[in-house]
Amino acid sequence: MVSTERAAAVVREYYDALRDGAPLEPYFLRDESTVKFGISDSLFGGADVATALAEQTETTDNWTIESRHLVVTERNGFATFADEVTMAWTDTDGGDRNRFDSRWSGTLIDRSADASGRNGGPNWQFAQMHVSAPHEL
Repeated sequence: MVSTERAAAVVREYYDALRDGAPLEPYFLRDESTVKFGISDSLFGGADVATALAEQTETTDNWTIESRHLVVTERNGFATFADEVTMAWTDTDGGDRNRFDSRWSGTLIDRSADASGRNGGPNWQFAQMHVSAPHEL
């Protein structure tokens, strides 16, 4: 079975989901090998990633995501991506506005042949994601 969803489209959909305050968990594999590194956290395992993303959605608002250089390469059943992203959001607990120029990279897996493992998510799901904020040395 060939996926009709392209990996780049799923990355852009993920950015839209952040902006819209939509659930983010469906974009990640529910697998113990799933890893997400954020600016201030390290998450190992699909369950931990899902829990943290649900909490993030509940405690943040007014996201802006500006992609400046999305590069996606698809191969046999997986894809890699990298991007430079300006992101900002409001912390709903304290009202603080956060803004970062960041770098994103990671790997997506094509799950189109395994609908049961997608948990209602897209055909392409993140297996790894790394978000970092560069700083001057």
